[in-house]
Amino acid sequence: MKIAIVTGATTGIGKATALKLASLGYNVVITGRRKERLEELEAEIKNKSNVDVLALNFDVRNWDEVEKYLGELPEEWKAVDVLVNNAGLAVGFGPINEGNPKDWDTMIDTNIKGLLYVSKVVMQYMIERKKGHIINIASVAGKEVYYHGNVYCATKHAVDALSKAMRIDLLPHNIKVTNVAPGMADTEFSIVRYKGDKEKADRVYRGFEPLHAEDIADVIEFLVTRPEHVTINDILVMPTAQANTSHLIRKEE
Repeated sequence: MKIAIVTGATTGIGKATALKLASLGYNVVITGRRKERLEELEAEIKNKSNVDVLALNFDVRNWDEVEKYLGELPEEWKAVDVLVNNAGLAVGFGPINEGNPKDWDTMIDTNIKGLLYVSKVVMQYMIERKKGHIINIASVAGKEVYYHGNVYCATKHAVDALSKAMRIDLLPHNIKVTNVAPGMADTEFSIVRYKGDKEKADRVYRGFEPLHAEDIADVIEFLVTRPEHVTINDILVMPTAQANTSHLIRKEE
């Protein structure tokens, strides 16, 4: 039985990915900050798939917690085949000169440092076994900067660069690294960015069909089912209505 770890699994892409990997027969380690949602997902996975689940309630921004929970996995969970670095967020939207340093810290600590912390611990298991697959959930924002996206875009550019760096450094250890860059996806992303303002969040996706969490989970299914000798290095996934960060067609309401 294969083992996968999914961070930020309490909602959106993380949740859909955990369910998808479980349906493929993976025992799954799910992590997140919201304990109640983790427990709900654990029950849902066990109800739908005949796999084991390990729910770990911690914050990827905290190195001590990452080291404690992932660095001290039970022996039967250490043979990790797949790591999906999904935990990430955007907070705030506006010109950089009006940015909130607390928001910047939250994005940098989660999107960059959190990914690094988790990867550093988990890749040790993969290095020991000379196999594994790290999938980093990046963004089209890591390919091109958009208006008022500044620091969020910078963090996702960092994820893109780290994926390339991991691929080089882990090559001698036979570890695959894939960068997955979604375009506009209807998850909790905009709710978080606009700090709970649902009206603003809903406006982002009006007039077109965005990506859904399950679409990205399907992409991850494709990635993890390639033959051992095949790696998809980088994949950019967009809703049909979106060409890039600045060109989007919305239907008139």
